[in-house]
Amino acid sequence: MSVTEMFTYIQGFLGADQDVREDIRKVVQLLEQTAREILTLLQGVHQPSGFKEIPSKCAKARDLFCTVRTHLADLKTKFPAEQYYRFHEHWRFVLQRLVFLAAFVVYLESENLVKREEVAEILGIEVVREKGFHLDVEDYLAGVLIMASELSRLAVNSVTAGDYGRPLRISNFINELDSGFRLLNLKNDPLRKRYDGLKYDVKKIEEVVYDLSIRGLAKEPEAGGGDKK
Repeated sequence: MSVTEMFTYIQGFLGADQDVREDIRKVVQLLEQTAREILTLLQGVHQPSGFKEIPSKCAKARDLFCTVRTHLADLKTKFPAEQYYRFHEHWRFVLQRLVFLAAFVVYLESENLVKREEVAEILGIEVVREKGFHLDVEDYLAGVLIMASELSRLAVNSVTAGDYGRPLRISNFINELDSGFRLLNLKNDPLRKRYDGLKYDVKKIEEVVYDLSIRGLAKEPEAGGGDKK
């Protein structure tokens, strides 16, 4: 093979690779748009009247996740399954946002932490790497940490809405989450930095609970689930 032939071959390879990346970007843009729609919908829970609308907003969000599943199913067809990590950077950020949104919906519905398997089911993707397009552990953890920040904001807005029991429940949840993350030996720099921000969320929520306590408004959740509003 001559030098010219060699570089012609390389150019063909680079061109095909660029085509794949462009196809991926187009689908990722659709995912980002749907993620923004879900986020806009869920932001309504922060309004004073939003707590009463939590069930309906969560139901609508789950409907929008059907669109997410359609886009992710399309994304799977744009590259060979064994090359997941080769193109991972293209969808990493939006996938973490979708994990956050799924986790936030589950928390609003049940006040529980969503499992990685549950998120994968909501998104219509795999958990096991060998099965193809899957939810990476670090992407799951990053999404959960984004949710923690959203819950610290919800704790503040709960007080504004007159829901004084919710911040205490959020505080208990975030403290349990923090304890869980402390068990992990995080070496991934972006994930480690995001986890470092969790202590600020913990502090912010503790300040809300403290303020409620000194005002005599804090009440411990009752046995058997508490007085959720």
